[in-house]
This record gives sequence, structure tokens and C-alpha cells, in this order.
Amino acid sequence: MFVKTVRRLALSAVAPALLSFAAPAQAAPGPVPVDELTGMIVLQTNLRRERLGCGPLRYDPELSLASARQSGYMAATGNFGHIGRGGSTFVARARAAGYAQPSGENIAWGYWNATEVMDAWMRSPAHRANILNCSARSIGVGVVYAAGGVPYYTQLLGWV
Repeated sequence: MFVKTVRRLALSAVAPALLSFAAPAQAAPGPVPVDELTGMIVLQTNLRRERLGCGPLRYDPELSLASARQSGYMAATGNFGHIGRGGSTFVARARAAGYAQPSGENIAWGYWNATEVMDAWMRSPAHRANILNCSARSIGVGVVYAAGGVPYYTQLLGWV
């Protein structure tokens, strides 16, 4: 059970951060459309930031492209982590997508809706710190379903 938990949730930030892991999600109810999931994650991120005194994040298509690429890589390979294709980091992926100043990355897999993944990230001190970094200004989200139907999530935040 610990190994499964460890594989489900991870984060990265510009400064090294402690990793925290969330409890496993429940059984799959059926796939939620990707556009709906990504929109709900952006909305819920901004609502949680607002409740705790941070301004809203602006949706950024370049961060979303970099996020979708990492989620796609993880879903296709089963390699769950912040290192992507060719050894890329979230900073390199964001810059390759045209975004110059990324601030942090959260990843997760196996959560069946936006509320589950957001609740897991908010329970983790390091993920929560990325989300509630009031200096961050933009957000991108990528969700990709693996061949077996399991969703992989990447959330990228940026300074501009």
C-alpha cells in the first residue's frame, strides 16, 4: 500500500521541497472529460487561493501545454515523477512550451475528479505551498488518461 501511495502524488518547486504523499483514491466511477477536469482544477485552485488571501491565477496555454506533455509522458510510460522525457525538468518543459518563468509543479495520478486531486494536494504541505504561493501569477493544467483509464495530472504554476 505504501508504494502505491508514494507513486500517486508528488511535487517539485524551484527550491527543493519536502515531498508528501496522499492516501489512495477510491475505485473509478468512470472518466470525467479532460476539459472538465482541467477547468475544475483551475477553478478550485483559484477558489482555495482566494479563501486564504492569494490573488487568482491566470490560465496560461503554454503552461497547460507543458503540463499536458508531462501527463501524457507519465500516462504512456507509467514513469510517475517530475523527470520527463529525455530527463526534462518542469522548468525545461515549461520553457520548451514558450513559458519563461515557471515557479512549481504538482503531479498526481489515480484521483477520479478535481476535488479529490485538489484535496490531496492541499493536505500535503509542500503541494499546498506551491498552490498558495501568492507570488505565483499563472497556472496550467494537463490531464491525460492512461490506456487503462487512470488519470495522470500535472499542474504548473508560473511567476508571470
